[in-house]
Amino acid sequence: MKIVWESGGKSNFCCRSLLRWIWIPQMKGEPRKFDPKFRGPIHNRHCTDIICCVIFIVVILGYIALGVVAWVHGDPRKVIYPTDSYGQFCGQRDTLNENKTILFYFNILKCASPVVLINLQCPTTQLCVSKCPDRFATYIDVQASYRYRPDQWNYFRQFCKPGFNNPRKSVAQVLRDEDCPSMIIPSRPFLKRCFPDFSTKNGVLTVANQTTFKDGRGKTRNVTDLREAANGINNVLDARSVGMKIFEDYAISWYWILIGLFIAMMLSLLFLVLLRFTAGVLFWIFIFGVIGIIGYGIWHCYWEYDHLKGIPGSDLTVYDIGFQTDFKVYLQLRQTWLAFMIILCGVEVIIILMLIFLRNRIRIAIALLKEGSRAIGYIMSTLFYPIVTFLLIAICISYWAVTAVFLATSGEPVYKVMANQTLCKYANLTCDPETFNTTNVTKLCPGAQCTFAFYGGESLYHKYIFIFQLANAFVFLWLVNFAIALGQCTLAGAFASYYWAYRKPADIPLWPLFSSFGRAIRYHTGSLAFGALILAIVQLIRVILEYLDHKLKGTQNSFTRFLLCCLKCCFWCLEKFLKFINRNAYIMIAIYGKNFCTSAKEAFFLLMRNVVRVAVLDKVTDFLLFLGKILVAGGVGVLAFFFFTQRIPVFAQEVPMLNYYWVPLLTVIIGSYLVAHGFFSVYAMCVDTLFLCFCEDLERNDGSTAKPYFMSASLHRILGKKKLSPKKAVGQ
Repeated sequence: MKIVWESGGKSNFCCRSLLRWIWIPQMKGEPRKFDPKFRGPIHNRHCTDIICCVIFIVVILGYIALGVVAWVHGDPRKVIYPTDSYGQFCGQRDTLNENKTILFYFNILKCASPVVLINLQCPTTQLCVSKCPDRFATYIDVQASYRYRPDQWNYFRQFCKPGFNNPRKSVAQVLRDEDCPSMIIPSRPFLKRCFPDFSTKNGVLTVANQTTFKDGRGKTRNVTDLREAANGINNVLDARSVGMKIFEDYAISWYWILIGLFIAMMLSLLFLVLLRFTAGVLFWIFIFGVIGIIGYGIWHCYWEYDHLKGIPGSDLTVYDIGFQTDFKVYLQLRQTWLAFMIILCGVEVIIILMLIFLRNRIRIAIALLKEGSRAIGYIMSTLFYPIVTFLLIAICISYWAVTAVFLATSGEPVYKVMANQTLCKYANLTCDPETFNTTNVTKLCPGAQCTFAFYGGESLYHKYIFIFQLANAFVFLWLVNFAIALGQCTLAGAFASYYWAYRKPADIPLWPLFSSFGRAIRYHTGSLAFGALILAIVQLIRVILEYLDHKLKGTQNSFTRFLLCCLKCCFWCLEKFLKFINRNAYIMIAIYGKNFCTSAKEAFFLLMRNVVRVAVLDKVTDFLLFLGKILVAGGVGVLAFFFFTQRIPVFAQEVPMLNYYWVPLLTVIIGSYLVAHGFFSVYAMCVDTLFLCFCEDLERNDGSTAKPYFMSASLHRILGKKKLSPKKAVGQ
């Protein structure tokens, strides 16, 4: 079987290419034929993976249709506004509740926790009111004094059902029908709901400086009966206070935060430029530093081993003393230090041998890093492409979030029977509030009411809400992975144009980044969508596994936990592998313009033929870029720390007064790391692209006049190949 390098051609369908993947003649050394006129990324291209492209476009149109349907049926006010027992929004315009923006609970003692209150699951009547109660009062006391204290009745009845104004109705009937609450207590609004106004006095929990209250049913109760709810509410209120202070800090320090991020951007650019000159120095300093540290560890272990000689008990073995929880016991044994010394000697020998046998590949990796810095210097626009990717992902996240909210609020009001009696057989059954009073439920279950429970429905659309949410999440993952793939393919095409330029920078095409972006969109949308689809499926499976693990937590047996753990681990590894394959496949797509499966296959085999170089390059690149991120984030973080703590005398008067100086400080540190990561991701893509081009260059050309190398002069010298042609040397 012969593998021919094509410069274009009609796209094969993904699955057909996937079947051909099984055959691996290239691994057996079969010679490959190349196009002698090849000079970099193919410009005469054809559309690839057309069927995948069509499916992708259809899915996008369907996603838009799903958003429209969700927008028609959904109502975000169900999330923003609280809803009373009749399914009406509190504070909704042009309704009777327009000026009643707060939700009031008749008997808050029936609500176990704030979470229950927020989720509208509390089995008590809920009413929209204009303000929360500011005093203690019970219906019994108000009814008894309404003749000579009508003002108390007028105040109390605003917390009764609308239209109720019959203080002569017996207390038992009022409480049974829940026309009015049995008692009201001083409250304050939070999340547009009335919560008891808890406070502490001398370490004692109080409500309006009182430790007891009447429950309106003839009992005097202690406010500690609300302790469970009080603890949760106070924690939330404290969090709200902290949140307000954090917001204030952001409001007065945002200008300095932006300055810090700008400094991080400049430092990132400077680090990338300096890598051209310092990549080798930084790497070798680190390597020799590690060798020195391990050498010191060996000496220290020998010193401890010799120092313990003759001390009673030091010659015992680990087996003799058995398992000990105090690790210091083992440090008193000579055998422990001997084992440490042997392990460190082994690590030292391995590192030295790797440096000896892999020294040439390490030099190649460092040369590629320097070449990557030079390539970015010629195509500076690539450094700002991550902004495009960020905007695309931000659009995807926004559309997904809005669609999810509208889907979640697409239901119709569902009413259920709320009964005080636990043995009521009608409890939690759906009901119709308009006809509820004509049924016999109230007779069989005294005090039962038909109250609003949640939003749902029985229509076909409402039955498949969960499926729509799942589809929303899946398409979101697909689009995000496509945006990332588009960025990787675009950058790969631009950097490949640099490598395959025979005379640099004279032969670099004009606007390489924009040209590469246009090729990726015009010809390879299907291929990028296909790679993103595979990754999105695996990620969705991981999300489902995490969801199942969360839902089944506490009810799993050992085997189930083990199985879920294995599945999560396997799919995590699979996702990492697919990201590696996709990344290199997009590079081959950017260069040769073939479909996804063919590009992935050729990239995989090319990397396998250079597996040692791949490993060395990845580790060297990871180390230097990680070092760069730490230097940028750490340097800007130290500067921000001295600034916000007023330790820089020159700027002491400019520092804003903050509640928490760590708020802008952490924001600057995290933001600086993300800025550095954005710039260095471009650099990593550049190095990966140049490496694949370098491997192709070695297999395609031999350095002769007919087949000259396209690599830089430094890489050429490291390989010890034939001399470059005069024109090539001048171009470098």
